[in-house]
Amino acid sequence: MVTGAASGIGRAMADAFASEGMCVVLADIEPGALEEAAAGMRAGGATALAVPTDVSQAEQVQALADRATAEFGRVDVLCNNAGVALSGVTWEHTLADWQWLLGVNLWGVVHGVRIFLPLMLKQGGEGHIVNTGSVAGLTSNPFMSIYNVSKHAVVTLSETLQKELTLLDTEVRVSVLCPGYVNTRILDSERNRPAALQNAAPTERHPSFEEMASTAIAAGLPPAEVAAQVLDAVKTGRFYVLTHPEFAPRIRDRMEDILDGRTPAAASPG
Repeated sequence: MVTGAASGIGRAMADAFASEGMCVVLADIEPGALEEAAAGMRAGGATALAVPTDVSQAEQVQALADRATAEFGRVDVLCNNAGVALSGVTWEHTLADWQWLLGVNLWGVVHGVRIFLPLMLKQGGEGHIVNTGSVAGLTSNPFMSIYNVSKHAVVTLSETLQKELTLLDTEVRVSVLCPGYVNTRILDSERNRPAALQNAAPTERHPSFEEMASTAIAAGLPPAEVAAQVLDAVKTGRFYVLTHPEFAPRIRDRMEDILDGRTPAAASPG
């Protein structure tokens, strides 16, 4: 089961799991691209089911689980991957901005865990949950406050979940994916923003940040390379999937800021 599977990292993960002979359920809010992705996989010999889903809506995630179990009987790997992004100055973001990003990036993961994990535990046997966080969940870049908040939450949710599943002696394990820049359409997320959460006027962006991010993403890691690391993490039981080792110094700096009581430096993003 992969959410956000119509494009980017989600599509690449679906391909990676299908290459291992797994049946794959693809979920995404973009129905045309979703069906195109599933059709392409089926043309290559994979067993792929497309289920249009807005992961911010609990009832739609429940319907997704019902469809998956009706079709295949069980879910062994769950990838809570759907995500959107929006930049800007923290205090200028609207309530709708917060509701949209947290609805997808955080509540999408919450709904996935809350609805699918009991099924995975009940069905028995090994299972694995992959939650897509970000290096933004381990650092705090400026002009990305809502995204940062959502991804920090996903990281700690995943850490907590892994500890609980281990202490309760279950066979379900967790990985948290924390990539840096990946060549996806993440900056074009507003193409899928619900009408009810649109702003009356466009959100103010930070021009230099947008330019930097656009350049970095265009030169970013291919999604297939990220998916290969996820597949390896599922096979080996690795928890942290940090795809960009060049961000390690920034993560270390943040941890040392906390431990040493230092005020975070206002470093440029990127």
